[in-house]
Parts: sequence; C-alpha cells; structure tokens
Amino acid sequence: MTKTIALIGALDTKGHEFAFVKAAIERSGFRTLLIDVGVMREPAVAPDISADAVAAAGGVSLAELRTRADRGKAIDAMAHGAAVLVKELHHQGLFDGILGMGGSAGTAIATASMRALPVGTPKLMVSTLASGDVSPYVGATDIVMMPAVVDVAGVNRISARIFANAAGAITGMVAAEPPQLAQKPLIAASMFGNTTKLVDRCRQLLEEAGFEVLVFHATGVGGRTMESLIEAGFFDGVLDVTTTEWADQLVGGVLSAGPQRLDAAPRRGTPQVIAPGCLDMVNFWARATVPPQFAGRTLYEWNPNVTLMRTTPEENAQLGRILAEKANQSTGPVAFYLPLQGVSVLDSPGGEFWQPEANQALFDAIKAHLRPDIPVFELDCNINDPAFAEAVTNRLLEFVRMAKLGETHVQ
Repeated sequence: MTKTIALIGALDTKGHEFAFVKAAIERSGFRTLLIDVGVMREPAVAPDISADAVAAAGGVSLAELRTRADRGKAIDAMAHGAAVLVKELHHQGLFDGILGMGGSAGTAIATASMRALPVGTPKLMVSTLASGDVSPYVGATDIVMMPAVVDVAGVNRISARIFANAAGAITGMVAAEPPQLAQKPLIAASMFGNTTKLVDRCRQLLEEAGFEVLVFHATGVGGRTMESLIEAGFFDGVLDVTTTEWADQLVGGVLSAGPQRLDAAPRRGTPQVIAPGCLDMVNFWARATVPPQFAGRTLYEWNPNVTLMRTTPEENAQLGRILAEKANQSTGPVAFYLPLQGVSVLDSPGGEFWQPEANQALFDAIKAHLRPDIPVFELDCNINDPAFAEAVTNRLLEFVRMAKLGETHVQ
C-alpha cells in the first residue's frame, strides 16, 4: 500500500519550497497531503487541507485572523487548530508521517501539530531554529529537528540540497519497518549516570521476570517523556529510583522536568516504587556557567560540560516533603526505599558528596510528610548496591502482581 506523507507549512510565503519537496517525495513513490497554515495571503500552491480548515479547528475563522492582523494571536490560533486537525487526520489513517518547514512561526505551528501525534509516528521539522535550544518545540516527543542552514525562502543551491535531504529522510522514516518484538508488560525506570549500576541490575531482574523495561535518562526531557507515557497508560509499573530532576526544579539547575514530575503514576494508580536517587545533586553545564550565587557551594565536574552541585540539608528537607506529597496522591500501590549509605555514586562514604546530615534531612522529611499507609523501607546500603536493586525490584514485582489481582494492601 502506498504511504502518505503530510506536509505542513505556510503556503502563502513558502509555497514554492513546499512544491519542491512535494515533488521530490512523490518521485520516490509516496503520496502527499499538503496542509496550509498561512494566514496573511492566498497560498502559492493549492493545498489539500486549507488554512480555513486549520483556523476553524482552532475555533476561529481565517477571515477574522486576517482582520485582526495580530501575528502572535494568529500563530497561537493556527498552532491550536493544526494540533487538533492533524491529530484527527492521523487518527483517520490519512497519513503515515509528517514533514514541516519554516522559520519561527512555521516551526511553532508545525511542531504543535507533531506533538499531538503518537510516539513513533515519523516527524521531521526543517527549521531555521534547529541549531539552538529546541526543547520548547520538541517537548517530550520524538520530533527530528533538521537545521535549514539558510532561510526557507527560495530554492537555491544550498536549500535544494537541504530540501532533498529532508524529503529523503522522511520517506526513509516512513518506509522503515520496526522489528516485531514480543509484547511483554512494560516497566518505566528513571536513571542517571550516578544510578546506572542500580538500574542496570534492576532491568536485568525485571527482564528475567518477563518484563520489558524502558529506561529514561533523568535529564529533564527524559522525565517529561516518562511522565507523558505513564499518563498515556503504557506501563504496568514504575521504578522511579532517580528523582534528581526535582533538585534542579527546586534549586534552579538545567535539567528540570517541571513541577508535574511524579504526578502521572499517582494520578493513574500505576504501581510505583520511589527512591531519592541523585537528590544530592543539582546540574549545571560547564563550571563557568554555574550561577555566581553558588560560588561557595560544593561543586564536582562530572565531565567538561556538566558540573554537579551538592544539595544542602535545607534543600533536601524541601525535596523530601515534595516527594512525599506527590506520593500521597497515589491511588495505586506505592512504597519508598531509602538507601542509608548514600543516594548516588558520589554520595557514598568517602565520596565527594557524602554528607550524612543532608541525607538525613531528606529521609526525615519523606517520613514526616508521607501518608501513614505508604510504607518506607530503609536499607543500610548505597543506592547502587545489589541489595538495594533486588529490594526495589522485588517490591515492584509484588505491586504489579497485586494490581493485576485487584489488591491494594501493602505488607
């Protein structure tokens, strides 16, 4: 069956560029679905889905947007409409992958529609913004950002190569067939460099028990992605043993996952085991980027591009309260595990971040603010010790079994 690639962009200003890409894709044997999000003028090439239809999906008329002549509101309206419309078109099976091209406005609108699509749907954005911070555009999805190098304004010796590469990339993505893997129950696990040994052992044990484990790197986007997939109901259980993103959220580090981190599993009732992994550290980029107010703090250069800062007892007390309050919202089985000999590689006896008083403030706050029916298990080992991995894994396996049987009581 011939597959279809949706093309989304402002055809009033970039119609000829889209016509070039459309022709390249169709020469490769694919169909195209051309979606216009241009507001100010009539399209230079005829779309399959008009800008009027996109605006209407956003709750306004194209004529109204033109009359207002407010660029910011027009972008917001078209982004909302594109997300609604593209999601529905994909649900109807009308396309198999999507390609957008544009500058700041085109990128905002096209990526809004891409973020509304399921993970795994091929998504490619050719953008003048692709070499900078693209996190607002990508979010917690699998959008591929491709630098336009020159503006998406005309077909020239540079842009023609870029556009042809983009056409080849999206057709290759759509044509790719993933291998048929055994459908096993899924577990989500959070990991950082300082908890790699722990999570590797947990993953081994869970796989031996018949589960597939998706590991999320706790770098902000990793936590947000994990939360979104938990919310979507992908997982049978959550092993959230690296909650470090909350330290960045609280103190002002660069790897925050936002204030919604740890919300999804409690809200859905997904079985969960939580540990305060790497809450001894806040992340910054190279040492020169550490804000001046932290000049007197304990710092460790993890690598030339990442500098870690030890959290204080006061910060750890706040973090413990936050984690407890998140877990208190749980409607499913949940438990805390506290490693008394440190929450990371660096936070172990003799290590650079070993501060027992800070850890004690963290542990005390968790216990003080936690719901009485949520159990806390204290293990006299480091978080990366095999005993800790086996304990948290066995508890999660028990919780998953209980959930399948409809049980809620925890011993």
